[in-house]
Amino acid sequence: MIAHLSALLLASLQVVPQQGTTLPPSPVDRIEVSPRPREITAGDSVRLTVRALDAQGKPVPNATIRYALRSGWGEAAIDSTGLLVASSVGKPIVTITAMVPGSAPKIETVQLRTIPGAPARIELPAKRLTLVVGQSYQLVAGPFSRTNDRSTAAVKWSSGMPAAARVDANGFVTAVAPGKAVLTASAGSATATIPVTVVSALRALSISPSAPSVRQGDVVKFSVKATDASGRAVGGITPTWTFAPGDGQIDAEGSFVAYRPGDYVVTAVGGARSASTVVHVTERDVRRPVSVVGRLPRTAFPTSEVWLHPNGTVAYLGTHGGGDRVYAIDISNPASPRVVDSIVVNTRLVNDMQTTADGNYMVLTREGAADRRNGIVIADIHDPLHPKQIADFTEGLTGGVHSVYLYENPKFGRNVFVTNDGTGAIDVVNLDDPAHPKRAGSWKTDRPDAARYVHDLDIVDGLLYASYWNDGLIILDIGNGKWGGTPSKPVLVSQFKYDLDSLYKEVEDVSGPGFARGTHTAWRQRDGKYVFIGDEVYLNGEVKGAKDASAGRMYGTLQVIDVSDIEHPKSVAWYTPENGGVHNYWVVKDTLYMGAYDAGFHAFDISGELRGDLRAQNREIASLNTADMTGNTANHAFDWGVVVNPKDGLAYVNDFNNGLWIVRIEPKAKPVM
Repeated sequence: MIAHLSALLLASLQVVPQQGTTLPPSPVDRIEVSPRPREITAGDSVRLTVRALDAQGKPVPNATIRYALRSGWGEAAIDSTGLLVASSVGKPIVTITAMVPGSAPKIETVQLRTIPGAPARIELPAKRLTLVVGQSYQLVAGPFSRTNDRSTAAVKWSSGMPAAARVDANGFVTAVAPGKAVLTASAGSATATIPVTVVSALRALSISPSAPSVRQGDVVKFSVKATDASGRAVGGITPTWTFAPGDGQIDAEGSFVAYRPGDYVVTAVGGARSASTVVHVTERDVRRPVSVVGRLPRTAFPTSEVWLHPNGTVAYLGTHGGGDRVYAIDISNPASPRVVDSIVVNTRLVNDMQTTADGNYMVLTREGAADRRNGIVIADIHDPLHPKQIADFTEGLTGGVHSVYLYENPKFGRNVFVTNDGTGAIDVVNLDDPAHPKRAGSWKTDRPDAARYVHDLDIVDGLLYASYWNDGLIILDIGNGKWGGTPSKPVLVSQFKYDLDSLYKEVEDVSGPGFARGTHTAWRQRDGKYVFIGDEVYLNGEVKGAKDASAGRMYGTLQVIDVSDIEHPKSVAWYTPENGGVHNYWVVKDTLYMGAYDAGFHAFDISGELRGDLRAQNREIASLNTADMTGNTANHAFDWGVVVNPKDGLAYVNDFNNGLWIVRIEPKAKPVM
């Protein structure tokens, strides 16, 4: 993503006179922009009309107007005529420059707000409710636009039978008398309903399990049993759940997780009856020491992705910031990694690379080529330490490729899925004959072409998980079969989209609106039900008066998405590094290894059911500050990512600023007796 932000920065720079020259002030006193309303619905476009006026309010006849997007990359685009396309929800800032020959430019910025479209559907938290007379229950409705943006439209509630169950303007339900009611939520033309059954007062209510003992972060799934006045069982009761003290969370289904050790009281309420139990919570106790096994500093260029050859003794390390090569590194002795060779290609950065399962070929990305013929390069790695280019593929990819993922399937052959910087599409290239790659297919989100961007890909069991920046997580069938998708004709399975500006309000508070942010990485858990998605978030400019490492920092959050119902993914947990961001990560069994940018290398425990704030649950296993005086940038950690070698269990950590680290998470220290 760094390359795209650099291009954005260059696009927003204004021409300044050479040192020693001073241009007279512009005759343009102010720039008048219309239309004045600055809210635009995502998916719509508007043409800005601009007049350059002098101090008397008269048009300046020889003024030339230039438009540029200063920030909010990925949310909008503007062309040379002032046509602005609002492609997604955000707060883009447009710079308008009036230039008159022989005078200094006059510059004005326009803050815009692109907003969600009208509600097209409403999501409710449950399919039905069974309440007890006298019970209260809070419902939260989520209105969404056609493009799956959370709408800001107000939700109105009504009850079809208020004598049984009434609901107020905030979705607060009160069970009045035995009977049935249908509650309706409406926003604009969208509606959703939920049936409510109200039962008579209970004789007894009990909760299970009783007095469980768990570690912090473990999820306890509570349930209730209820009987009526005659002693008969009443099934399907929807209790109101509470707990104390307040350092944890419990959901509407009774799934409870504690963040800190101690005793918690969990209570279920059904009308006039309630039941409580104590949960005994001990420390999670997963912290372990780390050691640096080996180190390979790089000084010529920043370093990007690391990938391991299937033989486990060769690593490939990409370069960035003008880098035109991928290093081939002998890691047969992890304590002494050494560069043996490199493959040099026509590019200014290699962001990603991946090898075929048989270890005979490698695909690497190309952005910033001198002749603008970007795309992918295919290398022969039968001799893994001496990769040789045998082909490239540029058709339709000259805007650049940021990430690749190989999908090898007996039915569909060998295909590489690539992210197209120029179109925001996922393109498919067939590599059955690696020396003669050919186009096989393409897919893109249903939104305006302007500013569409897809960053990263993961493929598991014929399903592709795409990190689609402002479009969130996209899941495609590319060969799974259930939805009829193939590599040449992917089929959309589902989308998980969320409000990035709300999630990162802190970034706007400290650096202003229009900051760059988006869904950056997705990793499908191989033996579980979760997809881990992470956001890349940049400050909107440097800290005033600061320099070097203090001038800025990255932000980001990793969300845990439950895809057990893959057509309806939902966020259930999150992890936010302290004083750092989220970049690339790797999962092995119950451990997630993360490159957290400024926060260095982290590993944390993802065992069991995941709910709530994972960092608050003390799930962090290990961390390492990867700042180093030796490297391309001294004394500033900027951890890009990590790959774990199945041959030796070591973490191969690539720091953008200083090269490769080889790290071991040591066994837990024995207590001193």
